[in-house]
Amino acid sequence: MVRQVLAETLTREGYQVATAPDAFKALELLGQRSFAAILSDNHMPRMLGLDLLTRAREIQPHATRILITGVVDLETVLESINRGELYRFIIKPWVREELLATLRNAVHRYELVTQNEALLAETRKLNAALGKANSDLEDQLRRELDQNRQLERLNKALAGNLQRSVELCVKTVQTYYPSLGSRARAVHKVCVSIGETLKLSPTERTTLEVASQLHDIGLIGVPRELIKKWQRDPDSLAESERTLIRQHPQVGQELVGFIDELEQVGNIIRAHHERFDGEGYPDHLHATEIPWLARLLAVAVAYVDLGARGEDALLAVRRLAGTVLDPDAVRVFLKGSSGDLVPKGQREVLLHELRPGMVLARGVYTANGLMLFPEGQALNPLYIDKLMNHHRVNPIRHSLLVYC
Repeated sequence: MVRQVLAETLTREGYQVATAPDAFKALELLGQRSFAAILSDNHMPRMLGLDLLTRAREIQPHATRILITGVVDLETVLESINRGELYRFIIKPWVREELLATLRNAVHRYELVTQNEALLAETRKLNAALGKANSDLEDQLRRELDQNRQLERLNKALAGNLQRSVELCVKTVQTYYPSLGSRARAVHKVCVSIGETLKLSPTERTTLEVASQLHDIGLIGVPRELIKKWQRDPDSLAESERTLIRQHPQVGQELVGFIDELEQVGNIIRAHHERFDGEGYPDHLHATEIPWLARLLAVAVAYVDLGARGEDALLAVRRLAGTVLDPDAVRVFLKGSSGDLVPKGQREVLLHELRPGMVLARGVYTANGLMLFPEGQALNPLYIDKLMNHHRVNPIRHSLLVYC
């Protein structure tokens, strides 16, 4: 009965739905058709839902896997996330709007993953073409000027594809947890300034800037509520929660390994939470054991995390020198700082948390894509009532961002 109700609900939302009465029938369907998302109960006869989704990952690795369960113990959560099997848990009894929002995000993730796969294939194709062009150039460098021009075009195309890959990753992070995307862009802006101040080589500048955009990508596998708790009050984390959070630099390093050219970026991401005094994580590196670019990135992350601007923020960064941050990296940052490197802070809020005086950091749209309020709109009681009334009739499904 529950399976039939779910199928009817999702069909009315415009999804094409296939159902299976047990795990083995589901595996047969997975061998016959492609799916964007797979929803499974956990406690089923003959095979647990977690085991089904593990096998489903082998058959359709890009499909987003969602487990519906009445009880989630911490050991199951950690095992599932660390093995990369599950996108989300849905706890019984679920709320219809939350279920639909989760599924919509799951389908969106599938689309991003498949688009990224196509983009990577195109990048590999361009790499192969570039290698051939280089080989030909060695033999005909003095005689064929046209091949020089061809190589230049290919280099630009390759750089463009790399940037698009990075932007797609940032959008993926922002889709999962919107404030992380805003944070990545703020850190990137600081790192651009640092690169200009130091006059870094093009390779070092690219490595630092890409690492600044992707430094939090490892948080994709961490539950949203845990990320929020970590950002608001890191000292309140339980030891198991702190362990899960501290894995994200290593996960981030693994995730950016999809392109060979990003190996150094992965090393920087892994080390950006190391401390100058050796009390950081995950490897407890000390002082100059930490890669130089990672020390620069750590300063940018610390500055953005302070959430302040102007002289107070610069003074706070200076106080961290010698313990959390490398003093040389801090001096570089202060030398190039204009005191206004970071835009206004942003945070994610629920609809009922809106208050007069808040300013939207992102436009609010209907389910059909029509804009209700633009970015930068200051809210008053009338506007908030309008949003609430619209939500009662046509639920607003995307996250709301406001300036702090």
